[in-house]
Amino acid sequence: MTEKIRLSKLMSERGICSRREADSLIERGWVLVDGIPVTELGTRIDPAQVIALDPRARGEQEQRVTILLNKPAGYVSGQPEDGHEPAIVLIKPQTRYEKDLVPIKFRLAHLNGLAAAGRLDIDSQGLIVFTQDGRIAKQLIGSDTKIEKEYRVRVEGDVSEQVLAQLRHGLHLDGRALRPAEVMQLPDGRLRFVLREGRKRQIRRMCEMMGLSVSGLKRIRIGNVHLGPLPSGQWRYLGPGETFG
Repeated sequence: MTEKIRLSKLMSERGICSRREADSLIERGWVLVDGIPVTELGTRIDPAQVIALDPRARGEQEQRVTILLNKPAGYVSGQPEDGHEPAIVLIKPQTRYEKDLVPIKFRLAHLNGLAAAGRLDIDSQGLIVFTQDGRIAKQLIGSDTKIEKEYRVRVEGDVSEQVLAQLRHGLHLDGRALRPAEVMQLPDGRLRFVLREGRKRQIRRMCEMMGLSVSGLKRIRIGNVHLGPLPSGQWRYLGPGETFG
């Protein structure tokens, strides 16, 4: 006999929405299992059963926005800490990129439930994603994410082929092996890192383990979405044709 699984967990695993959003939709009667609305939180179903959303839920999801910000150094990704402001304070009409062609008019409602989908530490700069959409958040920061994140890193110290090889594969953080990374030295001396995970201060800690000191770190790509010409401290909406992976 097939073991039944919590409905909200299945919805999250299938990329329909986040668990929190699933519970909200269930409470509103907007989740259908085999065509029948489910309203009881904690309901378990057979994985073979068909899950669908009420059209009102799909319409609500389509109205949620995702924002791309070029975070300057000095701002934290999440909640304020140690007197430093969160990067979300930069998302306001005055700092919207003037060449943003997405036909969305900024509304204060776009800040409701908007949260950073991933970290970028206070000393780092570059692309950071804020979203109201639990599906995108899961895609970028879920435990099984494979979305690439690309960085340009300026370091001080001896960058030998042996060091590069170790950075690519073989290091451990917090007692766990790191996934293989792409690391190469560019003609200007900076390092190009491509990671498929996001441990706390990962690149800085990796470099420290190899005797290198990071003097500058910038994220330029997340999946298929590039920072491009977006100026520091400015933001734009994710376009309807843009996807991370």
